[in-house]
Parts: sequence; structure tokens; C-alpha cells
Amino acid sequence: MSLDHARAKPHDRLAAALEGDLALVGALIRERMASEAAPRIPQVTAHLIEAGGKRLRPMLVLAAARMMGCEGPFHVHLAVAVEFIHTATLLHDDVVDDSKQRRGRPTANLLWDNMSSVLVGDYLFARAFQLMVEPGNLRVLDILANAAATISEGEVLQLVAARDLATTEETYIKVIRGKTAALFSAATQAGGVIAGADSGQEEALREYGDALGIAFQIVDDLLDIEGTEAIGKNRGDDLREGKLTLPVIRAIAGASDEERAFWTRTVGRGQVEPADIEQARGIMERHGALASTRAEAMSWVERAKAALDRVPAHPLREMLADLADYVVAREV
Repeated sequence: MSLDHARAKPHDRLAAALEGDLALVGALIRERMASEAAPRIPQVTAHLIEAGGKRLRPMLVLAAARMMGCEGPFHVHLAVAVEFIHTATLLHDDVVDDSKQRRGRPTANLLWDNMSSVLVGDYLFARAFQLMVEPGNLRVLDILANAAATISEGEVLQLVAARDLATTEETYIKVIRGKTAALFSAATQAGGVIAGADSGQEEALREYGDALGIAFQIVDDLLDIEGTEAIGKNRGDDLREGKLTLPVIRAIAGASDEERAFWTRTVGRGQVEPADIEQARGIMERHGALASTRAEAMSWVERAKAALDRVPAHPLREMLADLADYVVAREV
């Protein structure tokens, strides 16, 4: 192994190993996001898809399929379907959250308008379902269709729980399992199914994706407090939007009367001043909420790696295990 390869991040090594498939994914994305009738569709889609995203979810489909011996070509269709579902949810989320920045760039709803973002998101969902059908595999269609519904459930649950200081850790896990982990687990599971994995291998791949997605979202929520502007959004957005993330829930659980008043004003009522972000971080550190949240993410990483032990040895399996470790170590 070269020194440069050793230093490469796990998702970069995975991308290099899947280079040929990813080129096919890129070509199919460009083909299927086209619309002669409505040129705004490819404009809005390209703004987000070509904004430097890592295409992690499509790579999970491709890696799972290749690891289980898939020769193609329909793993590429499923990878694009997963990317379209993800992009559609981002377009819709930015409208719901009134976001102004995504991946370090202005959001589509800011550059165009909310209506364009919602309708283009709907178009991508429709395109995703067309791609799901083409392999002619009902099991795959069932997995990805269920994931699409579960994502919506997670987003609605998060909306209902917003600004509710009584939100529990159990509810938080339900939210992130829905809005994030559902697509990770569907990606790895569907990749295995299209390759002909047996039921035990399919379940192991599903469990890997589920645990990876939960760890990924927990760390994302940590980065909202601990990260830099390199994360591609403004620090403290979750706090301003009243989202009850795990470090907030744990800090509230041990809060003094004065600290609870702070959380009531900021999270509960949405009255967030610029200095409140650092104050929130200080309260979390005082109660060990940041450290315990990172430890929670690491426990999910261990679950992800344990699930991989139940699929055959393969170079891609090792890359997926390294990817799980990187999810907790990442800074963006």
C-alpha cells in the first residue's frame, strides 16, 4: 500500500475502488435528471448534486452489491435511485427549515424559490421510483419504497418534537433512524439483494447500514455545535430550529434551574442570540453531554462493524468497516 493510499480517507478509497461504477452512476444521473419540458429541473438538481457531495449513499449500494458478487448492471440504477431520493429530501428539508446554505453554497430555495425546490424534489422522487422498477425485483422495490416512507415519517416526527424539551432519547433515535439511517440501510440491503445475497447476509447488510446511518447523524448533530464553517452550514442551525439533538437532550436532563431557563428560551421559544451557541456548548461540556454523545456514536459504529463480520471477507468489506470508523472521526 502506498503512503498516499494509506493517508486517503475511507470514502476516497471506496470511491477509487468503485471508480468504474461511479462513472456509470454519474452518467445515469445526468441522463435521468434531464427534462426538455422543464429546464429548471436539471438546473435545480445539478446545483445540489454537483455541489461536492461525497455520494456516500450510492457508494453503499455499489459496495454492497460488488461485495456480494454482483456483475451489474442494475446496481447502478439502484445507486442513482438512492441518490435521487436523498437529493429530493434535501430539497424538501431546506424548504421546511428555511435553510440558506447547503454544502457551503446557497440553497436551491434561496436561489430560485420554495415552489421550485418542492416540485423538483417531487420530480426526483418520481424518477427514483422509475429506476427502482427497472431491475424487475419486487424485493428491492419493497425495500426502497419502505425507506422513502420511513424518511417522511422521521421528518414529521422531528417536526412534532421540535421545541419540546420533554423529547426523550428514544424519540431522538426514532427520528434519526427514520430521516437518515433508513436510506443508509436500504442502500446496503438493496445492494445485497440485487446481488443475490441470502437472508442472513441481507439482514447483516441492513444492520450495517442502519447502525452506520445512526452514527453518521449523531456526529452530524455534534458538528452543529463543535464543527467549523467547513461543515457547509451555519453552526448552531439545529439549536435555532429547535431540534432536540442528543447532546441537547442529555444537557437538559442534568440542567440546573438557570440552565433549564436557558434551554426554554433558546430551544423552546426560538429566542437564540449569537452568543447563545457558545453558551450552549459550555453547558453541554459541563454535563459531559458532548463526550457521552460521541461515545454513543462510537457504540453504533461498533454495531455496524459487528454486522459486517457476518458477510464474506472482501476488500470492500474492510473499506466499509474503515468508513464506519471515519464517520465518528470526521470533522465535516
